[in-house]
Amino acid sequence: MTIGADPHTLTGAYATDALDDDERRAFEEHLVRCPSCAQEVRELTAAAARLGLAAAVAPRRALKDEVLRRLATVRQEAPPPRPVPQSGTAWHRARRASRWALAACVAAAAGLGGTAVWQHRQADEARETARRAQARSEDLAALLAAPDARARTGKLPGGARATVVVSSSRDRAALLASGMARPPRGKVYQLWFDDQGSMRPAGLMDPDRTTAAVLLTGPVGGATGMGITVEPAGGSPEPTSAPVALVDFPA
Repeated sequence: MTIGADPHTLTGAYATDALDDDERRAFEEHLVRCPSCAQEVRELTAAAARLGLAAAVAPRRALKDEVLRRLATVRQEAPPPRPVPQSGTAWHRARRASRWALAACVAAAAGLGGTAVWQHRQADEARETARRAQARSEDLAALLAAPDARARTGKLPGGARATVVVSSSRDRAALLASGMARPPRGKVYQLWFDDQGSMRPAGLMDPDRTTAAVLLTGPVGGATGMGITVEPAGGSPEPTSAPVALVDFPA
């Protein structure tokens, strides 16, 4: 940018803080006398702010040093030739075309930035889901392999079978169930620790699976058994229906 450039072409550079001090002062003097440029600056500043929010991603710590190091190797382009002043209808058409093109570029960049952030978040969520599933599998395997693991197998209504495994040293319990009927639509099987008649939430079963190995949520503590009820999707803080099954822990 140069001070001698047509001030009407500097709205985008001003909105994105790309002018030096002298250029900024000269343009601000023009801005006071030009309502259309003032309106354009307000619109582009708002668009630039939305773009920054949509594409906000924390950079790597080493990115600044890397950029500064590479700047020394980048050849600067020569300044563009000064635009030929236009007058009348032709000047207004060129200005409107330039403004629409700049707005379209900002909108496209905002869309791409938002898509990139969404994809980044989706990938993070997928990695976190996989990490939690891996941790549950490892905890379940450790419980089943514990030297003091004890098991009890019994029948559930409808011909299903369930095996409860408890380890005192790990203070955890698991349910291995097979042949269970699917719960009604919008419902889920919820597991409970039976603390001598008081039911404590212990996790949910996948409503789409009739065979599952589930690590109960939380420590066994003083529980003497477990129960299964049918609850609304997402579970309940306390049972809202009669137990489908009650299973005592192995002695």
